[in-house]
Amino acid sequence: MVEPQLHRVTLPNGLRVVLAPDSAAGQASGQAPVVGVSVHYDVGFRSEPEGRTGFAHLFEHLMFQGSESLEKLAHFRHVQGSGGTFNGSTHQDYTDYYQVLPSAALERALFLEADRMRAPKITEENLRNQVDVVKEEIRLNVLNRPYGGFPWILLPPVLYSTFANAHNGYGDFTDLEQATVDDCAAFFDTYYAPGNAVLTVAGDIDVERTTELVHKHFGDVPAREVAPRPSFGEPFPAGEVRGKQVDAHAPLPAVALGYRLPDPVGELDAYLADVVLAAILSDGDASRLQQRLLHQDSLVVDVHAGCGLMGAPLDARDPDTFTITAIHTPEVGLDRVVGAIDEELEKLAADGPSADELSRVTARWAASLYREHDRVISRTLDLGSAELLHGRAELISELPKRIGEVSAEDVAAAAKALRSDARAVLEIEPAGDENGGAA
Repeated sequence: MVEPQLHRVTLPNGLRVVLAPDSAAGQASGQAPVVGVSVHYDVGFRSEPEGRTGFAHLFEHLMFQGSESLEKLAHFRHVQGSGGTFNGSTHQDYTDYYQVLPSAALERALFLEADRMRAPKITEENLRNQVDVVKEEIRLNVLNRPYGGFPWILLPPVLYSTFANAHNGYGDFTDLEQATVDDCAAFFDTYYAPGNAVLTVAGDIDVERTTELVHKHFGDVPAREVAPRPSFGEPFPAGEVRGKQVDAHAPLPAVALGYRLPDPVGELDAYLADVVLAAILSDGDASRLQQRLLHQDSLVVDVHAGCGLMGAPLDARDPDTFTITAIHTPEVGLDRVVGAIDEELEKLAADGPSADELSRVTARWAASLYREHDRVISRTLDLGSAELLHGRAELISELPKRIGEVSAEDVAAAAKALRSDARAVLEIEPAGDENGGAA
């Protein structure tokens, strides 16, 4: 694909705008030309105050409950009535809202996002309703599901020591139930200022006309002071730290290993070496851990390595987490699984990957990135998050080349840095496990 030329605008109220025109958007697949619109706010799980776990995610729900000019569910109706799709998601360091529509409906999308940036409809009725929705989501995705919250909820309190990094971003029921309309208003005033957001518009757009529309709809959103973002950094573990959780629904034991990663913003090349390392460890049947633990020694039924607690690399600022997870049978035992993983890491640290391994993994990564960014919504979201987290939306088009420049020596160094004396080990024990689990 041809990378679009990026254009930037910053409005007087502080809103940062990234425009990525691509006149071919949608047409390659025979569809009508389309446009993606996203708004990334610089607030996520880590910004939640103590006693308000899950608040960032709750607020994401509230942003769909009507706004200054629109009643509840109007956002849904206007986007879907235009033939578009929409959603939002909450991450460690940001919350995004997005829609993809036919390019003729661009102004409608800009109006909708500006209207709720100006004044979402935060009422007692909406709050209580969405607290119930979020609680049901937690029941479905965490409490009543095998391995629910594994590892992204359960591993952080073992690896990290500060509330910001360790707490449950999905939320505690008591905290959610105690949220008030005043709490929501304060959260909006603090984090949903235009100066704390990035608007991204990508696809079949005219830059001059789109700039005019952005000024028209967002220009009168009142500016508010944006407090400096705090650092969430904390020391690395001084030794191996262990934790255990009993899972009432898990059919088999599991283990998660958590390691601290290099700063994804300040040490990007070192971070990308870990991205390649994760792929060498578990991406496909030919990967090291798949071959050793699954096919050769039959120690596990599933194993995965990756950068990022939320399942995707480059999705957070520092500190970020390298995870290795495995599900195994009770007779194998945790120590045998962890020992085999350590042996494979030691081999990579000593010798690095082979040339064939490295070329296969980097080629697959590059192809995956190009394929993803052919989709307007993926490109829009990645441009917005890269601009917010790294200050450089251009990074997304540089990643294939930078991944390709990762050397065997870089991967060996990354493996060596995953030290057993500075990691978290989380054990998942099925309830009623014959080796001593809860009944």
